[in-house]
Amino acid sequence: RVDRRQRQMCIRDRVSTQSTGSSMSAKSTKVIALFDVDGTLTESRKAAKPEILKLLEALREKITIGTVGGSDMIKQKEQLGEDITSRVDYAFSENGCIAYKDGVLIHNNGIKDFLGEEKLKLFLNRVLHKLADIDIPIKRGCFIEFRTGLINISPIGRNCSQQERDDFYEYDKIHRIRERLVTELQEEFAESHRLKFSIGGQISIDVFPIGWDKTYCLKHLEGFEEIHFFGDKTMPGGNDYEIFIDNRTIGHTVNSPEDTIALVNKLWLNK
Repeated sequence: RVDRRQRQMCIRDRVSTQSTGSSMSAKSTKVIALFDVDGTLTESRKAAKPEILKLLEALREKITIGTVGGSDMIKQKEQLGEDITSRVDYAFSENGCIAYKDGVLIHNNGIKDFLGEEKLKLFLNRVLHKLADIDIPIKRGCFIEFRTGLINISPIGRNCSQQERDDFYEYDKIHRIRERLVTELQEEFAESHRLKFSIGGQISIDVFPIGWDKTYCLKHLEGFEEIHFFGDKTMPGGNDYEIFIDNRTIGHTVNSPEDTIALVNKLWLNK
């Protein structure tokens, strides 16, 4: 079997070669570029810069494009624009539990029905106890955000300011607050509740049923010959890891929106 890394390199070389052809070539409907949001298209929880939106517009003329994020669609619209579901071919929020194609909702699935009220209540009560026991410099509000397809847990609280968010992110790099919390929750709930835990963004942890990570969105992309995924949290434990290593995707690690622009230009836009 061809090694995954060798396969990715061959495809990247071919894409790069193809991008040097005529700029008037027809759009490829068999290739899709799928982008994470935070850290890939935008800085964490910030609005996309105009150059990113221009990049997506130019790329959509070449190939199919899509977004996939752990946040709900309200937050994606805040970052990428109210019309994001129609500016890309596919828009996936909450890892694909909410899915839009050409601006039309095509899928909606929820974690509440998966767990049931008793398991859900047991889990939430336990998380609240654990969060209360965590000692960090500051805490704000909204420690648990219940979304359609996942639960988001934040030790500092999602109501923190941007500066407090940045400060916690640096603090967490040293003290590994989220990493330790993930380990504890996995030991207690991974088997009994069939839940998966991953670190996402700067301040939180995403919780979802096993198999409901970002690979969940791939069920809507079965007709594509190449699925390129761009993300920043591609390391083990990051919320881009599962889709990055999936055999159906060609993974690209980026560290910032600027990285994304440079790589997309190199692969497809011949810049």
